[in-house]
Amino acid sequence: MARSITRRLLAGAGTAAALLIGSTLTRAPEQIAHAQGTPGLMEFRWDTDRDYRKLYYWQSSEIENDRADWFLTLREKDRKTAILKLTITVPDYFDSKLKPHRISLCRTTAGSMMSRTKCKETIPAVIEVNKDQTEIVVFPDTPLPADGDYSVWIKLFNPTGKRMYQFNALVQAPGDVPMSGYRGSWLISVD
Repeated sequence: MARSITRRLLAGAGTAAALLIGSTLTRAPEQIAHAQGTPGLMEFRWDTDRDYRKLYYWQSSEIENDRADWFLTLREKDRKTAILKLTITVPDYFDSKLKPHRISLCRTTAGSMMSRTKCKETIPAVIEVNKDQTEIVVFPDTPLPADGDYSVWIKLFNPTGKRMYQFNALVQAPGDVPMSGYRGSWLISVD
């Protein structure tokens, strides 16, 4: 008798579980949570090159055609000299419009898991975007010192298409030889 009661209870539990699973599958999909625009903890590259240096960035949105703020950051540990001129190369397939009046240079606090990147102080600078939209050139009024984190803050609409974009940083330091040297790259994705 105890065995038959146990069987009935198990059969009833199985029916309840099947109903619960069925109702869960037929419900409307829930809102999907998106990442907060921070770069991943791990980056995979097919062609590993010892000359490639990953730079920190933060973007407020990764969704295509969405209004976003991008902080392309040069941290203190990424450079050893002051910055006289900063050139950022932009891929030619980047189809978002870059406007100089929506780009600024600022001293930043780098974000983390618990806080976001913020502009502490805007640095006076002349910012130019070439005609082809493939290069951003930043001339600070005074050379940026070697200490502290600095970012180029870009306000834009994210480009169309789910792609990855590699922006490269070329830095010219004060000195006798006016040459720009590679400092690293920001590998940014838009979903």
